[in-house]
Amino acid sequence: MPKQEAPSPAPDRADLQADCGSCFGLCCVALPFAASADFAVNKDAGKPCSNLKTDFTCGIHTRLRERGFSGCTVFDCFGAGQKVSQVTFLGRNWREAPDSARQMFDVFPVMRQLHELLWYLTEALSMPAARSLHGDLRRALDDTDRLTRGSAEELTKVDVAEVRHGVNALLLRTSELVRAGVPGRKKNHRGADLIGARLGGANLRGANLRGAYLIAADLKKADLRSADLIGADFRDADLSGADLTGSLFLTQAQLNAAKGSPTTKLPPTLNRPAHW
Repeated sequence: MPKQEAPSPAPDRADLQADCGSCFGLCCVALPFAASADFAVNKDAGKPCSNLKTDFTCGIHTRLRERGFSGCTVFDCFGAGQKVSQVTFLGRNWREAPDSARQMFDVFPVMRQLHELLWYLTEALSMPAARSLHGDLRRALDDTDRLTRGSAEELTKVDVAEVRHGVNALLLRTSELVRAGVPGRKKNHRGADLIGARLGGANLRGANLRGAYLIAADLKKADLRSADLIGADFRDADLSGADLTGSLFLTQAQLNAAKGSPTTKLPPTLNRPAHW
């Protein structure tokens, strides 16, 4: 019997997790938000949030939900904030160097999207079932990482849509290889409108839920193992008791937007949201 080749070692994800203490509050300044169920007030892009303190910490961090800023609690920059602050701009903050502020705020959303792709590629490289793609995945990861280390001028010129298109094709092939190993018939709900759907206890193992709208869906005790969840909208979805171990491309932001319980089973790379 031929010896099986070991899967490629996946890169460390530590740099792809937000370190707010090393960031200049970029998500609180660079991005706009509108008064809604997620935000209590309107704020223009480039304008500091009124809750941002001079040391770049949030003045209501522990009370965001009760103060009407639940949108802040579900945002995840995938480590882009500290990369822009400490690497691209070498630790010079926008208050001390106001001439750099506009460029810094323009770079941040680009970096955030590139770091999200790095998160997915890193996860894909950890999947033995996708071993045949590990060479292509590693090249895509290295190419994307190289983009994140460019100058501010170079980053603002990155065609993120083109980069995402190439990476998404690889991620889809990865998903297909992994889910092919799941026994039984797999449901295809890609991009489906499942808003408010009653899926409690449903067998969704190995399902394709890419980009599905699962807003306020009942997913209590659902089996979501090996399900492709990239881009799925879990806002107010009830994941109490659901099994998400081994699910594909799930992010912390998706979990933060959902409801859950102590019995919800999560992948080891993600944390149980405090509001659960």
